[in-house]
Amino acid sequence: MAVYSMTGYASAALALENRPAVRVAAELRSVNGRFLDVSLRLPDELRHLEPLLREQLAGGLKRGKVELRLALVQGDASSLVSPPPAWLAQLAEVQAAIAATLPAAPPLSVAEVLQLARSAPTADAQPDDDARDALAQRAAAQAIAALREARAREGDKLSAMLRERLAALRTLATKAQPLLPAAVARQQARFLERWQEALASAGSGGVNADAAHERALAEAAAFAIRIDVAEELTRLEAHLAEIDHLLTKGGELGKRLDFLIQELHREANTLGSKSAALELTAVSVDMKVLIEQMREQVQNIE
Repeated sequence: MAVYSMTGYASAALALENRPAVRVAAELRSVNGRFLDVSLRLPDELRHLEPLLREQLAGGLKRGKVELRLALVQGDASSLVSPPPAWLAQLAEVQAAIAATLPAAPPLSVAEVLQLARSAPTADAQPDDDARDALAQRAAAQAIAALREARAREGDKLSAMLRERLAALRTLATKAQPLLPAAVARQQARFLERWQEALASAGSGGVNADAAHERALAEAAAFAIRIDVAEELTRLEAHLAEIDHLLTKGGELGKRLDFLIQELHREANTLGSKSAALELTAVSVDMKVLIEQMREQVQNIE
């Protein structure tokens, strides 16, 4: 299953087969959002379709702020209409009545008469409501399908970027593992050096050298326990593996990824707080930079 972004754009336009001058154009835009938030911009003739259109959108999209616009066009400005004689006679009567009341009013031009004829609500020019409604729903369905394709393409890019960050985090985790024993060994050496200095300055009176040595080793062991980040690195690897699994599985995974990113950030923070070496601090900082980049992109995944 694909990974879907929540951002995208799509459009579709359809015309009635037996009346090409009647067209419905659908336009869809979506951005990221915590839930599915739908807003509709419909002409008056299609407002009664709002519940059905909302169902269509909910069936094809799971999350994101989505705006659907429908435009209804009835008549073709490029075609030359032939106004019915009865309609022309009625128009002439109306024009004569206006001229009698407003003598200064200019007469209608041929272009104006044709424009009025195109927009005249004659029975022959109007499609039946069922055909128009079905056309609008088909246009919306095509736009939704095109939007899902666009969101899938964007999701592929997001997935590839996240996998790159996963690989970089694994590299940093691998780099951090051998740094810990070296940090413990250095600190142990420092403890022993300080105890030896303390023994030398205090003299041998009342101080057992073996006991002091054991105390130094005990302090070093306690220090090693305090800075041990093996558990954090293990949990971090588990979170990375789960993110990799979710990206492979696809589907609606944005919220779960968001939670896992928070867990990654927590482990990286703990790694930094336990750090006893500059190298480990640098690894923690680099990890947090990568995790923040992932967090920004995960906000766009459905």
